[in-house]
Amino acid sequence: MARVYNFSAGPAVLPEEVLKEAADEMLDYKGTGMSVMEMSHRSKAYQAIIDEAEADLRELMNIPDNYKVLFLQGGASQQFAMIPMNLMKNKVADYIVTGQWAKKAYQEAQIYGKANKIASSEDKTFSYIPDCSDLPISEDADYVYICENNTIYGTKFKTLPNTKGKTLVADVSSCFLSEPVDVTKYGVIYGGVQKNIGPAGVVIVIIREDLITEDTLPGTPTMLKYKIHADNGSMYNTPPAYGIYICGKVFKWIKKMGGLTAMKERNEAKAKVLYDFLDESKLFKGTVRKEDRSLMNVPFVTGNEELDAKFVKEATAAGFVNLKGHRTVGGMRASIYNAMPIEGVQKLVEFMKKFEEENA
Repeated sequence: MARVYNFSAGPAVLPEEVLKEAADEMLDYKGTGMSVMEMSHRSKAYQAIIDEAEADLRELMNIPDNYKVLFLQGGASQQFAMIPMNLMKNKVADYIVTGQWAKKAYQEAQIYGKANKIASSEDKTFSYIPDCSDLPISEDADYVYICENNTIYGTKFKTLPNTKGKTLVADVSSCFLSEPVDVTKYGVIYGGVQKNIGPAGVVIVIIREDLITEDTLPGTPTMLKYKIHADNGSMYNTPPAYGIYICGKVFKWIKKMGGLTAMKERNEAKAKVLYDFLDESKLFKGTVRKEDRSLMNVPFVTGNEELDAKFVKEATAAGFVNLKGHRTVGGMRASIYNAMPIEGVQKLVEFMKKFEEENA
């Protein structure tokens, strides 16, 4: 069977050449006579894999030396607890709630201290990013938290909030490596890799060294202390070894494609094809305020639930899969991550035009 165009929000499409390379190495990785899946994480061969992955990520993102790169487990959702456990020294944090994941992080933080919701876009179903230029930042806040790209709702911070000198913590799961980023603007930048980088099961945390201390909240489990993972090179316990290996291959693929500047250009070109069509279509319409649109996740609707369902069914049959919107919002959503080729988006738009003619 031919490969489909996979518009899933995650686990998501991976570069075909990465999958082929992994397939070629499945039974024998570089003459070791075994798969990376079977390899001891304490072996020289595996140490080289994780070291190279970190070095390539540092190069891609231009990560300064005073930041640690951690390859962890538990998904982005485990960070919702790990962040307050490690960073809430004054037991106060400010949260900007622009979608379901930011909301979950905010709710989780309330277990550990005083979490303040200082801005939100829930009043309009998270369809925009609030103005964050002059927020009521708490004087004793340990950090200000955002989810930079909202997978479900298709919004993206184009300008980072003014944190008035407080540490910025950002969940970048959906926009990870989609464009250049100034790491120095963040205290912590983290994301689950299953959207733009690799298979589910790995979360990458990039954290400034001064935020890694012994001083965590009482009762913080050993496995949830950043210091433990930083001191042990992400090898305190068995890491998600195979997932990290695939991430490493994706980093190499991005470098080969021209790095993050080239990725941003590719992603802007792809998104333009779809957004331009949505803006002129009589049947389909985007659900996000134009200036806040994500390059990665594009939600759209026909305005008729039955027609939405018909579209998803016919699109699936035509080889455009996973276009159904998140259960909380309905409609459709096309996730067009780095590995989605522009042809996939062009063909989707052709299909949408045809559907519109047939269902006008």
